[in-house]
Amino acid sequence: MNTESENGTQSPENAEPPTTPCTVVWSQGRPYVLEPGDGNPRWVGTDNRGRPLKLTGADLRRRGWSLHRAS
Repeated sequence: MNTESENGTQSPENAEPPTTPCTVVWSQGRPYVLEPGDGNPRWVGTDNRGRPLKLTGADLRRRGWSLHRAS
């Protein structure tokens, strides 16, 4: 399934986040990095208070995500 629009940006509606380790995506104005590892991959970033936050791919889909930081 191709989820890229004509200008090359990600269309997050129901799209799967990337699966390449160390990929960075943006969600709600914050960066998240995909940590490599065994089992379920986790997206790691921080909450609005700077505390560590781990998300699943499903969490990112619900929150919305992009490959590019919003301007």
